[in-house]
Amino acid sequence: MPASERDQALPRVTAAVSMRDLLASCAAADAVSTPPRPPAPPRTEPVRLRRPEAA
Repeated sequence: MPASERDQALPRVTAAVSMRDLLASCAAADAVSTPPRPPAPPRTEPVRLRRPEAA
């Protein structure tokens, strides 16, 4: 790029919001707009790992 074109390039723009704030607002919006997960089913041991019951 010749120097004359480089001098005419658009000036740099400083962001009004930091990337950290932008990511935080996106995470907050996602948390608010996502419905809660249903409760997880209770965990049980597989049948083969259970101890035999005493008679």
